[in-house]
Amino acid sequence: MTRTKVLLSWSSGKDAAWALHALRQAGDVDVVGLLTTTNEAFGRVAMHAVRESLLEAQAEAAGLPLWKVPLPWPCPNEAYEARMAQACASAVAEGIGAMAFGDLFLEDVRDYRIQKLAGTGLAPLFPIWNPDTAGLSRTMVAAGLKATLTCVDPRALDAAFAGRAFDAGLLADLPAGVDPCGERGEFHTFAWDGPMFRHPIPIHRGGVVERDGFVFADLVPA
Repeated sequence: MTRTKVLLSWSSGKDAAWALHALRQAGDVDVVGLLTTTNEAFGRVAMHAVRESLLEAQAEAAGLPLWKVPLPWPCPNEAYEARMAQACASAVAEGIGAMAFGDLFLEDVRDYRIQKLAGTGLAPLFPIWNPDTAGLSRTMVAAGLKATLTCVDPRALDAAFAGRAFDAGLLADLPAGVDPCGERGEFHTFAWDGPMFRHPIPIHRGGVVERDGFVFADLVPA
């Protein structure tokens, strides 16, 4: 039986990376590409602020083609939705039947994805939907997923967490009320090693800056 071709929404973070691992482990679909929104003005992954060169290194390590959706800055929601609609149409034209997301428990986000894919020809998939993020975060770390915090919301988490490794020490240090996977936007990560990659992506930490109310740790290819 022919397996459904799937495009994975790829933020460059740990949840997207874990979703790739989960889809491959399940083996009932064929992941054929990683779709990422990038900031045209800065050449970075939207929100995570990861350099495009590192994004490209991730795709190479995952052994998958990268589908970039460049967004203007600032980006009104209408522009975002128009460019995503174009990407969906291109995917369907290439025989892709589903789009997968690394969402964990936010029902409003899931509902938005389902609504926007309705009628496109792409079915929504949520391979790691799991409200037990404490258990999931420990599972990720135990499986060898390695990631670095690239963005912190200082309203939820101290700025000193920017640039830290996503590991058992970090999980132990997170304040009460902060989701262990940062699912409410408390932090974002860059995944650089794990079972979903053929090899690690060498990085070192650059400067830390505060911009637009968030704290960003710049990661540089090593």
